[in-house]
Amino acid sequence: MKTDPAKLDFARHLRREMTPQERHLWYDFLRYAPVKFYKQKPLGSYVLDFYCPSLALALEVDGSQHYENEGKQSDRERTAYLEQQGVSVLRFSNSDVNLRFPAVCEAILQAVEERQK
Repeated sequence: MKTDPAKLDFARHLRREMTPQERHLWYDFLRYAPVKFYKQKPLGSYVLDFYCPSLALALEVDGSQHYENEGKQSDRERTAYLEQQGVSVLRFSNSDVNLRFPAVCEAILQAVEERQK
């Protein structure tokens, strides 16, 4: 899957400007995960919040804009495209990360184990 070169600068910007929930997930869990995740990883014409290439596993942390009609439609299209490329997508809301962090981490670990089989 080719990466849109214009997305590289945008991904760098997003890495510097991660949301508090993305920072929490990255610094308190994903950096120490049993597999390598990349933050704000360009893939095709998208920038994924977190991506593990060895498992083709994407993690998305969704803010409120993802729950509006336009955001929902965009997410459906994005997920369909990624799944066509063999990438599995896990989505968590900001609220999930804020209020149910251990459950989010457990869900990620479970997905990692399933993808490793």
